[in-house]
Amino acid sequence: MANFNEYINLIDFHKGKGLVPTIVQDYNTREVLMLAYMTKESLIKTLEDKTSWFFSRSRNELWNKGATSGNFQIVKEIKIDCDGDTILLLVEQKGVACHTGARSCFYRSFT
Repeated sequence: MANFNEYINLIDFHKGKGLVPTIVQDYNTREVLMLAYMTKESLIKTLEDKTSWFFSRSRNELWNKGATSGNFQIVKEIKIDCDGDTILLLVEQKGVACHTGARSCFYRSFT
C-alpha cells in the first residue's frame, strides 16, 4: 500500500468535495465504457483488489462494479490527468458495462 500513497497524493479529492470523475475505458479496444466517481477510499479498494470500486452518489456508498451483475472490471492500468482531478481506469470488462445491458454507457449518438 505504501507504494500507492505517492500517486494517491497527486489526486485532488478536495476539488470535487471528495469525488473525482473516473473514466473507464477498455484496455484493449480503448472504447469508453462509462463514467463514475471515485473517493480516496474507493481508489484504495481498487488498488488493493484490482477490480473497480466507485462511490454511488444516489446511494451514498461505495460499490464494486459487478458485485451484483457479475459484470466485473479487472483493472489493468490507472492514469490521472495533468490537473490531478480526473482518473482514467483501463480495464478488462467482463460482460457489459452499462446497467441497460449495453456494452458501453455511451451507446447513444447525436450525430
